[in-house]
Amino acid sequence: MTVSEVLIQGPDPEVDPEPRTKKVAGRSPMRIAMDRLRSDKIAMLCAGIVLLYILIAIFAPQLCRLFGVEVRAGDPVTDTDSFNYPVIGPPNYGFTWEAPLGLEPNSGNDLLAEWFYGARTSMMVASVATIVSTVVGVVLGLIAGYSRGWGDRIITFMTDLFLTLPFLLVAIAVAPMIIDRWGAQPALLDSASLIAMVLILSVFGWMGLTRLVRGEVISLREREFIEAAHVLGMPTRRILFKELLPNLVAPIVVSFSLMLPALIAAEASLAYLGVGVTGRPSWGQTINRAQGWFEEYPLYLYAPIIGIVVLVFALNLLGDAIRDAFDPKSFR
Repeated sequence: MTVSEVLIQGPDPEVDPEPRTKKVAGRSPMRIAMDRLRSDKIAMLCAGIVLLYILIAIFAPQLCRLFGVEVRAGDPVTDTDSFNYPVIGPPNYGFTWEAPLGLEPNSGNDLLAEWFYGARTSMMVASVATIVSTVVGVVLGLIAGYSRGWGDRIITFMTDLFLTLPFLLVAIAVAPMIIDRWGAQPALLDSASLIAMVLILSVFGWMGLTRLVRGEVISLREREFIEAAHVLGMPTRRILFKELLPNLVAPIVVSFSLMLPALIAAEASLAYLGVGVTGRPSWGQTINRAQGWFEEYPLYLYAPIIGIVVLVFALNLLGDAIRDAFDPKSFR
C-alpha cells in the first residue's frame, strides 16, 4: 500500500486495530476564568469568609436563638448598674455565654444579637444598592455606547453631572427630610429610612459602570458580528441584550465585586454619622454609640469595627482575584 493510499484510506485495521484519536476539549473564557479563580487559594479563603457572612445575615434570628440572645431586649433597670455599665460580662466582669460579646451600656441590649442583625442590615442594604446600580449602569452604558447621537450626549452629561454632586452632603441633607416627614410614625420611618438609604447608594453608584460599559460597547459596535446583526435586520433591543451584553460579562462581574465592599463601607459610614436606617441594628450605629465608651469598654467598639474590616477586606481581595481571573493579561 502506497503512502497516498494510506493517507486516503486511513490506518489499516489489521495493522492498527484500535486507531488512537486525540480529543481536543475547548474551554470558554468563562470556564478559564473560573478555573483560574478556583486555583487561587486566597480568593477561595475570601469567598469562604464572604459566604460565612452571608449565612450570618440570612440566619441571624436562628443564630440568636442558638446563643440564647435577643435583639434590643435589654432592660436598663435590671441589666445595668447605677453607673449604666452592664451587670454581667465586660468591662467589669469576665466572659459569660449568657452574653458572649457583653451588654450595651445604658440599654442593656445584647451586643452579639446587635452584631448578627447589624451584619444583616449592612449586607442587605449594600447588596440591593449594588444590584440596582449595576442594572442602571449596564442599561445606560449599553444605550450610550450604541447610540451615536443625542442619546450618548444626554447620558454622558447625566453621568458627569452625578459625578460632580457631593455624595456625603446629599445624604446628610436627605436624612432630616425623612425624619420631618415620618418622624411621628416609627414604622413608616423605619421603611422610609431603609428605602432612602438604598436609593442614595444606588443613585451615586452607577456612574463608573456606565462609563466602563459605554467604552466597551463603542469598541464592539463596529465588529463583524454586530454588522451581521444589522444586515439580518435584528431589532436594537436584541442587538444590545443578545449580542453585546454577553461580551460584557467579565467587566460587569468585576465591577459588581468591587462595588459591593465600597457600598458596605459607605452604609456603615453614613450610619455612624447618623444618616442611616432607623429602627433596626446597624454596625455604623453601634460604632457611633460606642465611641464614647472606648476607654472603659473597648470591646463595645471593636466588635462592629472588626466585622466591617474583615468583610470589606475579604470582598476587596475577592474582587481583585475576580478581576485578575477575567483579565487574560494578568498573572498572579
